[in-house]
Amino acid sequence: MSTEPTTQPTAGSAPTGPSRTDDLVEIQQLLARYAVTITQSDVEGLLKVFTPDGTYTAFGDTFALKDFPTLVAAAPKGLFLTGTPLIDLADDGTNATGTQPLCFIEHSQHDMRIGYYRDTYLRTAEGWRLRTRAMTFIRRSGAHDSGIPHVIERLSS
Repeated sequence: MSTEPTTQPTAGSAPTGPSRTDDLVEIQQLLARYAVTITQSDVEGLLKVFTPDGTYTAFGDTFALKDFPTLVAAAPKGLFLTGTPLIDLADDGTNATGTQPLCFIEHSQHDMRIGYYRDTYLRTAEGWRLRTRAMTFIRRSGAHDSGIPHVIERLSS
């Protein structure tokens, strides 16, 4: 995948890079891959949707990729239902930001968690990747917060 900025074709010429639509579809597919891999506890697949310096923020902390196997193992299992993301492509053609709604349904009791992710994306040689993903939970009270400390932190205290 080219890392050159997107340019629109002029009359009689071919595009020199991916279009805005191509970028949006690629990012949407990246986010679908995130939801499917985490639902299936596919940590290796999950790691591939992030840049090497990628992070996930929730539960009062930011986790690096090296923490993902432990984080996923400790997390409840279930279905990650994500909505269509709102994506803002930067003019430079290599960066974007977005927000994506989430409804997580725990598999054994069907308890739900709802909220949204705030993301940053980077176009790499391998295509678009998540650089940062931050979770915000929506509580029954209407409050929006990043959650209580994660079980892996509570176990180590």
